[in-house]
Amino acid sequence: MTDNSQIPECYGEVCITCSDQAVPVRIIELLADDLALVDTGESLEHVSVALVTACIGDTVLVHAKEAIAVVSP
Repeated sequence: MTDNSQIPECYGEVCITCSDQAVPVRIIELLADDLALVDTGESLEHVSVALVTACIGDTVLVHAKEAIAVVSP
C-alpha cells in the first residue's frame, strides 16, 4: 500500500510542478539550429523554436527559453 499523504497536489490555479508561466514574445529573426531572436518588450533574447512552426513577426509563448505555442499566425 502506498502512502499518498506525501504526494503533492495541485490546488486552485497553481500547479506545483509547472507553476512558471509562459511569456508572449514576438519573433524578430529566425536563426540557425532552431533558434530565434525575440522581442520580449523589455529586451531581445534568443530562444528555441524547435517545437513550433513560426515565422518572423509571429507571437509565440515561451517557457524556459523554449517556444511552446504560436499565438498569432
